[in-house]
Amino acid sequence: MAYDALTQVPYASIETVFLDVGNTLISIDFDWVAAELCARGLACAADDVRRAEAVARPDYARRLFIEGVRGDVDLFRFYLTTMLAELEVVARLEPAAVDALLTGLRAVLRPDGRASVLWRSVMPRVPEALARLRDLGLSLVIVSNSDGTVERSLEEAGLRPFFSTVIDSALVGCEKPDPRIFQRALELSGARADRTLHVGDIYYADVTGARGAGVHAVLLDPLDRWTVDDVERLPDLWAVADRLADARAGRGR
Repeated sequence: MAYDALTQVPYASIETVFLDVGNTLISIDFDWVAAELCARGLACAADDVRRAEAVARPDYARRLFIEGVRGDVDLFRFYLTTMLAELEVVARLEPAAVDALLTGLRAVLRPDGRASVLWRSVMPRVPEALARLRDLGLSLVIVSNSDGTVERSLEEAGLRPFFSTVIDSALVGCEKPDPRIFQRALELSGARADRTLHVGDIYYADVTGARGAGVHAVLLDPLDRWTVDDVERLPDLWAVADRLADARAGRGR
């Protein structure tokens, strides 16, 4: 790996952990998406959809944060398009059929336009990992690009008690990678940037944004799909907890 002394995380000195929510703590309801596809004659399993989402994530993020999309683009439809293109049963469809599929799914999966309807599945071992982090004496803070519903999502998932502070971009007026959202989180939590680690799944939002505020970062990359080499990539939050626990036990940096 190419990350160096400037980008390595000093795990032993970390006191606060900032966490993204989507694909870090809570994922979309893959069972629901798979069921909707099956109901439309497109047989697939929830694990197929989960893998398609993870495979598509770097390209989706690059197109969104680096290349940019027009202001009139429906970002949720764009997200569905990128994800479902990785499914063989969808890739075989004619363009008109794909368009009709996306229109139908969007109406069902985002009926009121709110992310919390679909983003509702707690990811494997997340509660246990959060408990480990809390037991290590770390302060936990949410820093999420959302639509004003992230706190409700955390409450419904039973995760809200783990966090001292919840920062929702829709409520603070700036979103990752803007470093101001991290600076706001530092102010409200009383954390020191040099002793704070941010954990997220989108390099261009989470890693770039955190570093812009002087906060350390790691990238969650469960399928090893990101090609960036200036940041440590870990499979899940449990692996992050391992790093922090090892450092406190004198087994790591």
